[in-house]
Amino acid sequence: MKKIRLVIIILIGIFLFSGCSNKDAIKFKEDYEGINGKEIGENKYREVSIDKDNPFVEVDAEKIIEMIENDETFYVYFGDKKCPWCRSVIEKAIKVSKDYDVDKIYYVSIWDDDFNEILRDKYKLDDKGKVEKVSDGTDTYNKLLKEFDSLLSDYTLTDNNKKEVKVGEKRIYAPNFIYVNNGKAVKMTEGISDKQKDAFEELSDEILDDEEKLFKEFFDNSTQCSKEGC
Repeated sequence: MKKIRLVIIILIGIFLFSGCSNKDAIKFKEDYEGINGKEIGENKYREVSIDKDNPFVEVDAEKIIEMIENDETFYVYFGDKKCPWCRSVIEKAIKVSKDYDVDKIYYVSIWDDDFNEILRDKYKLDDKGKVEKVSDGTDTYNKLLKEFDSLLSDYTLTDNNKKEVKVGEKRIYAPNFIYVNNGKAVKMTEGISDKQKDAFEELSDEILDDEEKLFKEFFDNSTQCSKEGC
């Protein structure tokens, strides 16, 4: 009888643990699939099918800074369910991460439900084409810019003549997948193929092959990650 009770207790513990560990993955799946096919301007959100065992755990940006300060090693994804480019690559990111046995990727969402920035600086071009700040990013965002500076691209805006105008600071774009090793950011990818010109276009086999290659290079840490190493 005691053995039976012990087995039952163990099974209950396993059930509870698996339920807790899968809660974040289910939420991520529901969030991304929840807007499948909904209208966004003249387009519709791309239909995505998210594995219920995906590795994403949603956290706030402060958690990422804390882990960096603790010299931890981890993956982080900056993006959003409403980001069309993110939806273009998210399925391939999940597939390749599982191929490389990556069991956790921290996820920082960049917008709220009303499409308002909750993290980053926001700029626009005025009538004369001059850069104008619309809103300040959080203090945490500014810390992240410093930590990821060597990997990030310049923040640029496009004027009416389709000319890029530099804002004067770096930018955490969406999607940005970053690998941090012992508190140092050493690798980053957007996962976006150069062959994809529009966020809403159909993903050809060539585009998907490119995405897979980019994520394989990102998740493969058997090779040198940077000049500093991994």
